[in-house]
Amino acid sequence: MAAPVVALAACAAPMGGFTPEEGVYRLLSLSSQRAFARLTQPGGFYDDQLTRIVPPAPGEPGSDVVAAVLRTNAVRNRVAFALNDIAVDAADRAAPIVIDSIRRMSFSDALALARGGPTAATDLLERQVGDALIEAMFPEFSMGLSGDAIEILGAIAGASGGSNYLALARAGSALASRSIFRAIGREEAAIRANPRATRDPAIIALLLGGGAY
Repeated sequence: MAAPVVALAACAAPMGGFTPEEGVYRLLSLSSQRAFARLTQPGGFYDDQLTRIVPPAPGEPGSDVVAAVLRTNAVRNRVAFALNDIAVDAADRAAPIVIDSIRRMSFSDALALARGGPTAATDLLERQVGDALIEAMFPEFSMGLSGDAIEILGAIAGASGGSNYLALARAGSALASRSIFRAIGREEAAIRANPRATRDPAIIALLLGGGAY
């Protein structure tokens, strides 16, 4: 669990010869580092209203599975806890993908990202990553749900069989992916609100100017 965070920390280390691209790179690296540090703690998803995974509402992707499986509030709550617990472990699979995507990104208009909204860089990262996080986390959700509490097993078995595991696991993966980017976006917004607190000259120069570029 520590390795991805260490890798991201290295990305954020101060360096000379700053460019706008370097500033955005470090902004995303630090935002991701902080987000995964929170999410990979016990209760990292469930204890946070922003990232808590809630089973899909009617009309949302996966809601047909939820309607069939979550027949009572007791089962619904148990599944919600299970999804959020699984997401903590699944985030370990997601972190290297985010790190690699940041490293490979081309910031062709870095200054526009710097002057963009509070989550402009994160929004670009999410588009770059696409469905890769969903695919990476799906095995973790699939194994976690199929091996979890008796309440879940009984509910799914009574609904229509094992295919519900896969559909619910994919819905959970998609929800976890969105939660991860919400968490990164929140960290980006916080850095933008107070760049000097990072003590990273490249980020400070990017967001506040000062002639470094």
